[in-house]
Amino acid sequence: MADTNITSGDMYNAFLHGAYEVVSNRQFLNKINVFPIQDGDTGTNLSSLMETIINESAKGETVKQTLESFSDAAIRGARGNSGIIFAQYIYGLSVEISDQEFIDYNQYASASKKAAEYAYDAIEQPVEGTILTVMRDWGEALSRQDGSSNTITELMSAAIIVLNDAVIKTQFQLKELRKAKVVDAGANGFAFFIHGMLEYFKKGNSIGPESINKLQKDSISVEVEHDMNAEITYRYCTECLLRADEIDTKSIKKSLSHLGDSLIVAANKNQVRVHIHSNEPERVFEILRQNGNVGYQKVDDMKKQQDTMLRRKSDIALLTDSIADVPQEFIDAEQIHVINLSILFENTSFIDKLSITPKQLLDYSKDSRDLPTTSQPDEKSIENILLYLSTHYKSLIVMTVSKELSGTYSTIKRVAKRMESDDFKIDVINTKQNSGAQGLLVAKAADLITEGYKQKEIVDTITSDIARSKILVRVKTLDNMIKSGRLSTTTGKIGKKIGLKPIVTLDEEGKGALDSVSFTTKASLNKLVKHVKKIMKDHTIESYSIVHVNNLEEAKELELLFTNLIGTKPRYITETSSIIAVGAGAGAVALSYILKK
Repeated sequence: MADTNITSGDMYNAFLHGAYEVVSNRQFLNKINVFPIQDGDTGTNLSSLMETIINESAKGETVKQTLESFSDAAIRGARGNSGIIFAQYIYGLSVEISDQEFIDYNQYASASKKAAEYAYDAIEQPVEGTILTVMRDWGEALSRQDGSSNTITELMSAAIIVLNDAVIKTQFQLKELRKAKVVDAGANGFAFFIHGMLEYFKKGNSIGPESINKLQKDSISVEVEHDMNAEITYRYCTECLLRADEIDTKSIKKSLSHLGDSLIVAANKNQVRVHIHSNEPERVFEILRQNGNVGYQKVDDMKKQQDTMLRRKSDIALLTDSIADVPQEFIDAEQIHVINLSILFENTSFIDKLSITPKQLLDYSKDSRDLPTTSQPDEKSIENILLYLSTHYKSLIVMTVSKELSGTYSTIKRVAKRMESDDFKIDVINTKQNSGAQGLLVAKAADLITEGYKQKEIVDTITSDIARSKILVRVKTLDNMIKSGRLSTTTGKIGKKIGLKPIVTLDEEGKGALDSVSFTTKASLNKLVKHVKKIMKDHTIESYSIVHVNNLEEAKELELLFTNLIGTKPRYITETSSIIAVGAGAGAVALSYILKK
């Protein structure tokens, strides 16, 4: 490489080195993550960004083309406050660099200074003492150097002294950082990246993307010495990627500003990455849908993250998907982690249990010939979740919806196989159930974790309980069964005319099955009672639950009936996920149980 100029290859390799440094320090960055919320994911978010940049970009013929490729990947892979700010900084670099075979130091310095301005402009209320301040100080320090006589290495080395000083000063610029006695995690992450770049310019050696991907899998839990215990005003870190031919970022900021704080709108050509902390993610997405096509969505529960960081109940993490119907208060109390699946309807994506309710989804789709469809999580999303959990736990139990109903189990199993290590054991359980029955199994696993059982004991117990678990769903309307193809149109019409009231279930392998058929609501209820009485002749019901699709009144009636019949109250009553609502239809009510061994 040249000592005075930067080629496309130099920029590409320098980014690889920068990415390597960020990923190398992922655990440390998670550990010092205090501002704006102590949720312990800055390192994970920045590492995910770097991995996306490296794996989804390519070296161009010019420096500008290379940076544009980085920018396109960054806007797609950005996560969290610092990640999205970083993505906008890279976009600023790509815009301000001239399209030539190579650039000199002065061009790089000027573009770096202006790139910080792009980052500032993306934020509704910029805060000093963060990654923004360090980006600005870095750009200004570069611009103060005279690039006409010295080498790039010498000039960057001089500017990096200012960068290091700026990072140290962040500890004294924000009260949260002063109290915790740490520097800003995002600022430190940016500094790691610049140090990595300088390492390349000093030595000229190359790093392959595979080295970064391998490093990203390193999973060792870390302890946190500081406990800020800050009150969370807005619970959900809400993000999405918005696509449209023309996007007015100022208008988007104005339309969202009343819904929360930490608002960032980072633009790149016809793509916009939006980040906001809000208690109403469903309203955020509703507004954004009016501005373009909402693609990738993410909603992180910062209360759960803070509890994990500061008040972790166990070294064993428990993860399930949103099809498991468990009350939110139990999920919060037992620190259960949830993968919220996506629902697609008429080119619109929703996040199950976060951005759509069963009633809303059924109302949207009732006049449509087609039902909403479910999208299983992609491997990258799963990898990000497992990486985050590996930072704070020593092992993980994952309990998924039946693999006969969804590809979620297989996807998680593949990712877990790649990521499991001696320092982070992962067990993935196919519950062969869904909804309330899956929820009961998850709740029992949470009980066993709280009671101090070892991971193998928990996995063995739950695996054994699967065969003794059951769900029985009273379907009130056949409309969705007809739309889904479970019933032919002709059969469905006849069934509706004669008042067919089926009870559906899952078989031993976790496939959908018909348990019984009635012709009146009362007869359907009698079938349910008869089933329970028959089971109780030879078995004892250990626990049971009642879940419903926007039908709490009937769920309460079943509670009274089965409390008298079984002798105990249900473990819980809760509404189903929107995904279950789509299949079961409006008004459906389900009884689930686990039998004692």
